[in-house]
Amino acid sequence: MSRPELQAPPEIYYGDTEAKKYTKNTRNQQIQADMTYRALELLNLTPDEPAFLLDIGCGSGLSGEILDEEGYIWAGVDIAPSMLEVALEREVEGDLFLQDIGQGFGFRPGSFDGAISVSVLQWLLNAETSHPTSSPPHRLNRFFTTLHSALRNPSRAVFQFYPSSDDQIQLITSIAQKAGFGGGVVIDYPNSNKARKVFLCLYVGGGGGQQQQIPQALDGDVIEDGKVRFERRRARDLRKDNNGKRKSQKVVDRDWILRKKELYRKRGKESVPRDSKFTGRKRKPVF
Repeated sequence: MSRPELQAPPEIYYGDTEAKKYTKNTRNQQIQADMTYRALELLNLTPDEPAFLLDIGCGSGLSGEILDEEGYIWAGVDIAPSMLEVALEREVEGDLFLQDIGQGFGFRPGSFDGAISVSVLQWLLNAETSHPTSSPPHRLNRFFTTLHSALRNPSRAVFQFYPSSDDQIQLITSIAQKAGFGGGVVIDYPNSNKARKVFLCLYVGGGGGQQQQIPQALDGDVIEDGKVRFERRRARDLRKDNNGKRKSQKVVDRDWILRKKELYRKRGKESVPRDSKFTGRKRKPVF
């Protein structure tokens, strides 16, 4: 795992205490889990196929744990060193980078099979200074242009965010399209004040086929105790282990392990164990 260089940019939103408090809050954990599952649903990756994903605004790794649970390899970027420190303390599986996404990315072209982001995109609409390069359009353009380059063709990127107006949605969508993305906005439960969620679903490539079709939004009044029961979300056990991490629910067999190791090798991961007749073999319980 890559340890971020802790040279803090001027925009620091969390101190150490606040970062830990945010991460331990069960409501924050549940909201992050719900939005991550829905983002993955909209990402529509091939089932049971390992993929390398970018988690934009990964924070302390709450969404990254879901990616681990679903069997994906991931890298995360965040602007707050304190949140990344908490992620390191929690020993998340992803590689971590300290990054102001408004400055753009420096990843090699085609590095990622997809990207997700939860509750982050709206921060790019804030102008940090009066300089033209700090304006929201300029920052959004750098962000989407470099992200488009970092994604393979074809692929998707899904952002859950909180716009304050339709004008903000229009600005973000238009700049993403100018950067080369297809796609559009999906609004789940548009008539509910509590359940309404906005997702920006973007596509790289796809040739105008299935890849270019905007997913269907969730709708209806499926609400219990003020919470939405996501219609296609599988039932999951949200219990934690002794380290406060989610217990993985994925089925791990020899074929899955071999596919994941091969993806690690393709991505340049070092120290990937050799394949052998013992790969994926289950140990007998010791009594």
